[in-house]
Amino acid sequence: MSLALNSLLIHGGVDGDKTTGAVNVPIYQTSTYKQSELGVNTGWEYSRTGNPTRAALEALIADLEGGEYGLAFASGLAAIHTVLSLFTAGDKIIISDNIYGGTFRILDKVFKPLGLAYEITDTTDTAKIAAAIDSNTKAIYIETPANPLLSVTDIQATAELARKAGVLLIVDNTFLTPYLQRPLTLGADIVIHSGTKYLGGHSDTISGLVALKDKAIAERLFFLQNAIGGVLSPFDSFLVIRGIKTLGVRMDRHVENAQRIAEWLETSGYVKKVYFPGLASDPGYAVQKKQADGPGAMISFVLNEEFDYRAFFRNLKLITLAESLGGVESLVCHPASMTHASIPADIRHKTGIVDELIRFSVGIEDVNDLIDDLQQAIEAARIVNDKMGGGV
Repeated sequence: MSLALNSLLIHGGVDGDKTTGAVNVPIYQTSTYKQSELGVNTGWEYSRTGNPTRAALEALIADLEGGEYGLAFASGLAAIHTVLSLFTAGDKIIISDNIYGGTFRILDKVFKPLGLAYEITDTTDTAKIAAAIDSNTKAIYIETPANPLLSVTDIQATAELARKAGVLLIVDNTFLTPYLQRPLTLGADIVIHSGTKYLGGHSDTISGLVALKDKAIAERLFFLQNAIGGVLSPFDSFLVIRGIKTLGVRMDRHVENAQRIAEWLETSGYVKKVYFPGLASDPGYAVQKKQADGPGAMISFVLNEEFDYRAFFRNLKLITLAESLGGVESLVCHPASMTHASIPADIRHKTGIVDELIRFSVGIEDVNDLIDDLQQAIEAARIVNDKMGGGV
């Protein structure tokens, strides 16, 4: 039977264990499998190549994204590395000018020396994407909403451009998850997730996931997954499956809290800029409403000049200063020195990733407690000059 998304979160992929009747997929904690004779096995031979727990997660992400094939990796960057390994020296990839620092780092420091070129483009403007496509272009790689400025790229329009040019469209869907956005249904070729974030949801596992429809590309990716070897362990596969079961109820609270907080920040008088595609004032608002079922729960903002952002971080009591995002707890980070430090300062500043930018992963705590913590930390960060005009 055809299931709605909230049911697929719980029953998609491999539903339970047919051998024992267990309602959860077991953790097949094994490295190898008995073979009855040479060349004869049960379908499993070595856990780098395939593991039943990992296979259940791979089937689940394929179901949720509306794909035919799924792959699970030891981290989001392991997934990105494997996808980028589809390309060879002389190929060019167009990337968003607002992208996760780790993605930029692996392109710039690992693949560029091997001859893979990239071009940074404002992908919110389809005309600029079209202008960047040339005979060497093999893929367009976007995040939407992007990290950390939450800029929104029109997936369907970009997919049409990619299809006409004969290039792949790769979408990092980490910030929204398939609960809110399904890029494959909008024409994307490959979807990537850091499963560490909302899919796992509890800041207790690291993983990467890929979903796609094309059989030939999937077969190549399965080969690369096995050859490169950055696969997800059985236990971590189990944790991500468990996390996905509550994705719907968690995302509903995440988004509800984020909307309230973004609206409060916008009218608080404390900030000069709020980045959040759920605000009608946001330039990506209309496209976001068209292609997704919600704005997500990531907010970035810049405090007014009278506040010291360093003191803001020091004075938080409930909200945690930490790398990562997407857990049930609220996290803030400083992109310029943390998640995006690997991007050269001139590129960061040109795209708006200024030193004063704060990125906020809104958790599922009581929203009034979160607003109270933000307010007291901002007030404590107010810069006060003494009567002689000096001191902070």
